[in-house]
Amino acid sequence: MKIHSVQFIISAARPSQFPKSHLPEIAFAGRSNVGKSSLLNCLVGRKIAKISGTPGKTQTINFFLINEQFYFVDLPGYGYAKVSKSMQQSWQRLIEGYISRRENLKAVVVIIDARREEIPPADLQMIEYVLSMGVHCIPAFTKADKLNRSAQARLKKNTFSQLPADVEPVLFSSVTGEGKRALQKILTHCLA
Repeated sequence: MKIHSVQFIISAARPSQFPKSHLPEIAFAGRSNVGKSSLLNCLVGRKIAKISGTPGKTQTINFFLINEQFYFVDLPGYGYAKVSKSMQQSWQRLIEGYISRRENLKAVVVIIDARREEIPPADLQMIEYVLSMGVHCIPAFTKADKLNRSAQARLKKNTFSQLPADVEPVLFSSVTGEGKRALQKILTHCLA
């Protein structure tokens, strides 16, 4: 997957603002502060998503047109963001509405912090929800550069076994680029 052009299209706060397009879309979801923006920026080779140490920075659904052929869609972070419960529920409705109604959605990359020994329930729920909608799901375990070889082996043996059988996880580092080609290959297959 070679990325030649990236164009920001819109930050949508409600479904009526989603682009009217039949181009395929790949969405990126993850708990707040898990490295979603870093993964997106690494994947496209330039800074498109804002990186912040403050959880919950992405509050809308951001659409980026890639190579004028498909969209990367940055979903709001879920989980422990320091925002009101009503705001979190609003984001959840927005995310679920997008995933359940977007006919041109080809895959959702669910981003998980590789340093966790157990996959958080919210991430497992997201993976199961995406699969229940009949959409391809790719769990991407970020921050792989923070794990030594034995920790990576444990992750692959123990943590990956917690995933549904029909998903293909990727170990990813936006610092070293580990997993970038593997993820691009899976996404290219999803877009075909």
